[in-house]
Amino acid sequence: MGTWEERVWHGKHPAPTITTLDALMLHPNQGWRGTRSRLRFSTAALQRQPSRLFAVEYGVNIIRALPTFVVAALMATTAWTSTRAAERVDLLLVLATDVSGSMDKSKFGLQRSGYAAAFSNPRVIEALRGGPGGRVAAAFIEWSGVLQQKVVIDWTVISNDETARQFGDRIVEAPRAFARNGTSISAGIDFGVTQLDRAPYKAHRRVIDVSGDGDNNSGRAPAGARDVAIAKGITINGLVILTEPSSHSYSSHTNPPGGLANYYRNNVIGGAGAFVAVAENFNSFGNAITKKLIAEIAQAEPQQQEDGKRAATTVLAGGPEAH
Repeated sequence: MGTWEERVWHGKHPAPTITTLDALMLHPNQGWRGTRSRLRFSTAALQRQPSRLFAVEYGVNIIRALPTFVVAALMATTAWTSTRAAERVDLLLVLATDVSGSMDKSKFGLQRSGYAAAFSNPRVIEALRGGPGGRVAAAFIEWSGVLQQKVVIDWTVISNDETARQFGDRIVEAPRAFARNGTSISAGIDFGVTQLDRAPYKAHRRVIDVSGDGDNNSGRAPAGARDVAIAKGITINGLVILTEPSSHSYSSHTNPPGGLANYYRNNVIGGAGAFVAVAENFNSFGNAITKKLIAEIAQAEPQQQEDGKRAATTVLAGGPEAH
């Protein structure tokens, strides 16, 4: 009758396919056909080397099914990611800070320390805890010229005094992204919109918080970028840092006609409840950003200016004594 192997070879017995790891190797110029003879072994051979056994009963079909398992695994991973992406917070906040050439080392340090102080302020923590979910997600970016934008701190959930303090510490410790470049507020807004679109959290309110000490002098007009953001349901608030007029070449940049606050009001801010906060100088920046964060997190109404000329609300911060 011949050996079991011979009966299989001549089709006399529908024996199961027995595959080893060696049999799965493709041979050059032969493909799978080259492995055909290696897919059959006598029972004696298997008894001599049982460790070579890889699969019994249609082993090749198992290999053919592997792509299906891989696709299923990828689908499961995608479903898990989508579930996490749906995690909700009260607010998605992009802090977009100007680090252009007019921001010297001293101003830069005051700006960073002001943010850190604001995030450790008890009033900010209280506002945060008072939200529906008691937490917000924030990202800190720096911008300068048309091609200079960087995520300094990626999306981070802030839910208590510890996470808020840690966020502030990371702001102080991070290196400066750019220096000695132009000021493209429009590119900064566009970059902020991109970060909101890629945020791993969801919120009913999405805000870009633009702070700077000068007008747009690079790239397209900021009003165009603002309008695109508003169309997506995004609110843009402004934090203006006033600079005393001087003989420097960039004096007209930091003090445009009508004042920097009016420039931001007319060209930068927009969306539901948008407002401009004003720091009268860099030393009062921390107080201004604290007020601004409270207004944004708690949805509080900023103080209304009564001069009859300003259509937008403005928060003024004259110094440490201001409340």
